Formats: sequence, structure tokens, C-alpha cells
Amino acid sequence: MKLTDILSGNVNVAEWEQKGYQLPKFDIKAVRQKTAQEPTWVHFGGGNIFRAFPAAILNDALNTGQYDRGVIVAETFDFEVIDKAYAPYENLSLLVSLQSDGNIEKKVIASITEALKADYQFQDWQRLTDIFKAPSLQMISFTITEKGYTWNEADLARGLQPVLAMGKVCALLLERYKAGQLPLTVQSMDNCSHNGDRVKAGIMAYADRWLKDGLVEQSFVDYLKDETKVTFPWSMIDKITPRPHEKVKELLQKDGFEDNDYIETAKHTFTAPFVNAEEVQYLVIEDHYTNGRPPLDLGGALYTTRQTVDQVETMKVTTCLNPLHTAMSIYGCMLGYTLISAEMADPDLRPFVQKLGYIEAMPVVTDPGVLNPYEFIGAVINRRLPNPFMPDAPQRIAMDTSQKLPIRFGETIKKYLQRGLDMGNLVLIPLTLAGYARYLKGIDDCGKPFEPSPDPMLSELQQIVAPLEIGKEHQDYSCLHQLYSRKDVFGLDLYEAGLGEQIEGMVRELYAGPGAVRQTLHKYVAAR
Repeated sequence: MKLTDILSGNVNVAEWEQKGYQLPKFDIKAVRQKTAQEPTWVHFGGGNIFRAFPAAILNDALNTGQYDRGVIVAETFDFEVIDKAYAPYENLSLLVSLQSDGNIEKKVIASITEALKADYQFQDWQRLTDIFKAPSLQMISFTITEKGYTWNEADLARGLQPVLAMGKVCALLLERYKAGQLPLTVQSMDNCSHNGDRVKAGIMAYADRWLKDGLVEQSFVDYLKDETKVTFPWSMIDKITPRPHEKVKELLQKDGFEDNDYIETAKHTFTAPFVNAEEVQYLVIEDHYTNGRPPLDLGGALYTTRQTVDQVETMKVTTCLNPLHTAMSIYGCMLGYTLISAEMADPDLRPFVQKLGYIEAMPVVTDPGVLNPYEFIGAVINRRLPNPFMPDAPQRIAMDTSQKLPIRFGETIKKYLQRGLDMGNLVLIPLTLAGYARYLKGIDDCGKPFEPSPDPMLSELQQIVAPLEIGKEHQDYSCLHQLYSRKDVFGLDLYEAGLGEQIEGMVRELYAGPGAVRQTLHKYVAAR
């Protein structure tokens, strides 16, 4: 059983279906031909999240028979992904949905019609240029991570041949402008707040610099700012897609599915011909398009207003998912866990995140209407986090924690203050923040060293807590004031918010000695 058999005509449909594999219901070759002639969608970023979600919901839309165009993927960063994960399998992949009830859904994704390297050194660049000149093009989208929207002086100075993603996209938009100021929607699908603004800021940085350097006309900048021509809608995306896992590989091997090799590129991208992902997913998009759009709603996407997208995003990142993840990752690392699903069987950790979400964070949530906050958090706690087939680790979630704390907890605390809510209701959020000072020591609850996850501020913050020792009586905790007054880390000065002393007291308990993390966690969760 190979993916390429599906295109060659050698596929044994009965065998695939008997083993639970869902094959495409549409004419793959016809869709590829139609897309080549009249492309509508280019997506930048060929990673696992793209194949598991945007490409998969387009696949579902195509299966309805109500649409006839696929998506063209362009990779801006790791070109080996195209060579190793796309080309050998003729752009087909397998989505393995790992469901909380123990079932596994296996679906062949055939909605990707071309895979291109988005760089001037490759012939693919001319193909991309031609696509951007096509009047039929409706949308370009991105899953390139938040870091992909950056720019720097060196790249700005390269003129019309930049290296970074936003510069390349701006150059392609210049070609679309030259082709007659054709309309287009620039749609971020990355997991960051107000993501459309991030894309716009990155592209405009190049356009403004090129205007200053005399490389483009003012009318090009005006074109990018004209919302009748170019728009940058917001979206909220939510789906966990860990790197390919051994147990999924083994399941596929038992089926006789041969395309199950791991792929690691020189840039340390981990992928495979298959993607393993959770079953639950959300894609909420601001419906602000200038040239029509692919009907992703046929595959489950929700189109709505910018305000509603913002409310859904806020609900997710400050209440119903992201804070729970961060709380679990901090304490999970200290308690020796390596799987999020295993943490959810812990008698202290499960009620910890459940009470944190329902009791402490929920009072500041605005119901967005399109997704119910209580149902959302219920799915997180009962279906997503406990999923034994989801090989997600607290160590992965703990990456860049210093960058996440201001949004995931700082915004909730600010709303308590702004709305005059009872700060005494906050116990488990302070406990999470106290746990961070203990986590930074890199010593687990048994007294064994562990490696804190990568974080741009890790060394700096570890230096602050360096004077503290686990198990030492009568030590000076004054260094904590330097930590918990950091607005760049927590979003506000926690002493000014009236929580600093409370958090300090919890830190003292967490540092009492081996076993203190478990004891302190149990104490506050049980009392809550």
C-alpha cells in the first residue's frame, strides 16, 4: 500500500477501505489540471499543520463535489521538505486522526496539487510569479509560525530579492500589482493573536523600504493598503499536530502501508509521508475577501466577523486551552511526566487545570457565539488533553514559556483588575506563576536535574532565581521581586496587581525540598 499507487491506478481500493483508509472521492487528476490552469489558493508553509488541517479541510470540501480546485503549497524556509515529503509521494499524504475514544481515522489527502520552493534560486520562482499574475488567484495563506512574519535591516537592504518570507511575498505581490492591481486576500492561519496584522506589518515593512529606496512606486504601497484590492483578515486556528510518532508508524506498518519513514531535514524539520494529529480542530476566519474564496466552510471552517474572531482567539489563549497547557507543562516537567495525556490521569493535575479554567479564567470570557466557551473547555479537558493516542509532551508545550505568560495569564489578571472582580478568586493562576520560579531551577520534585525547554529568556530568568536553593531553610527570597515585577514576562507588575506576595509565599512552599511540588500542588488544588 503506497500513496503513489493512488495516482498510478494500481490501487486496490477494496484493500485500503477494508483496512479503514478513506480515499479521495474526487478526480485527483482533473482537480490538478483545473488548478494548474486557474489557481485560486497558494499556501506558504508546507509543514505538518498545513497538511493536517487547511489541506485536509479543502480535501473534505472537494469530496463534496461542490468545488474543483486544489491548493498549491510554497515552502519559504526548509526546501528539503519539498524534496523529501512532497515530491516522492506526488504531493499526497496520509492524515492519521488520533481520537480520544481509541479509534483512529486514516484519510488520504489529495488536495495539494503542486509543491514549490519559494526562492529565486529555483525554477519554481517563475511558476510562483505566473500564479500571482493569474486573475483567478483568490487567497494566499500561511502557516509559517509567528517567527515567519519578521524582517530585519539586512533583508530590507537586499532590495527586490529578499531572503525572509515576508519579503518574498511582497515581491510576489509586486508582480500581481504590475499585472493590473489584481485583487487578493492575504490570510494568516498561524496560531498568533491578530495574525492578519502580523502579515500586513511584515509585508508593509518591505514595501515602505522599497518605496524609500526608489524601487517601487507610491501606487504599489497604496495598492497594498486599499482594502478593495488587498485584505489581511484575522483568523483563529487550533489543532495539535505533534511530530510523527513511533506508535503511529507501527500501526501503519501493520496495515501494510509502506510510506511510513521518518524524515528529518538538515534544518531539523521532523515530518513524514503521514501526519498524526488530534481529532478536534477549529478554524475561525474573518470573512473579508476581495476576489472570492475557496469554500473551506464545506470542510468545517467558520467564516465570521473580525470582532468574533478576536473573541474566539481571546477565549482560547486566555482561558480555554493555552493557559491550561502552560500550567500542565510547568508542573508536568517538575513531576517527571513526558506525555500530556498521562498528566490528565494525575489526581492533582487534572483538577488543577479543570478548576483553573472553569473557576478562575472563565469569569472574564466573552462568549463569541460561534463557539461555546464551556463546550470548548469541556472538549479540551475530556477529549483533547486525555487522548492517549496524542504523543504530545509537556516539554514541547513548555518551549518559549516566557513569551506566553503575558497573554495566557497576564490578560486574565488585567481583566480582573479592570472589571473590579475579586482578586481573592485567583489561587491556581498564582500557583502556576509560582511554579515557574521553581521550574526555572531545572530540578524536578525528586531532586533530579532536568533540562528546561528552549526559551529566549531562559538564561536571564534562571540567573534571577540562581540564589535560591531547594530545601534550604531561612534563605533570602528577595530576588523574586525582580522576577515577578517583570512586565515583559507576566504582562504586568504582579506586585502592583496585588498578587506578588501571594505568589512569593507559594514559591517558598515549592522550594521547601523534595516532594514539595506535589505537596503544594495538592494543597491548593484540594482547597480550591
